[in-house]
Amino acid sequence: MPELGPGAGPVLCRIAREAIAGWWDPGPRGHAADASWLDAPGAAFVTLTQHGALRGCIGSLEARRPLREDVAANAVNAAFRDPRFPPLARDELDRTRIEVSVLSAPEPFPYSSRADLVARLRPGVDGLILEHGHHRGTFLPQVWEQLSDPSAFLAHLVRKAGLPDGWWDDTARISRYTVTAFEEP
Repeated sequence: MPELGPGAGPVLCRIAREAIAGWWDPGPRGHAADASWLDAPGAAFVTLTQHGALRGCIGSLEARRPLREDVAANAVNAAFRDPRFPPLARDELDRTRIEVSVLSAPEPFPYSSRADLVARLRPGVDGLILEHGHHRGTFLPQVWEQLSDPSAFLAHLVRKAGLPDGWWDDTARISRYTVTAFEEP
């Protein structure tokens, strides 16, 4: 995870909001150009909600570009390219709350069985990536707020990865990560 500078939350949320607004009104924006920590590689998810309901969520699992660029690109993708939702309309932006989650590097999470994996999960802390063949899914640690039971968390992640209910194979690759999350007030 990049070393985040002071006041990181408001800066990252402003970058995300300005990137979305720039979709309709291209042009230079004034977001934290002098914050050198934004130029370090970083991976982030941008989550959009309206009245507490999900309205879009897109992100990167690995740091491949400067954090500033990752947040801006994922904000635009969450607003306009999340296949679960229609593109955000201009009049929705004012009632849309933005959360930016900066991810640690994913680490392999070895386990001996599904039961072992479930027993070792840290609710509220672990974000998980499940990979099996061409199937892949992830849940941010914030998902624990809706799915507090580790077994249910894992079952829903299996479904999100496009695998059938009740599926499990001990050869599935599991990685975990943590986040530092910032929400607009």
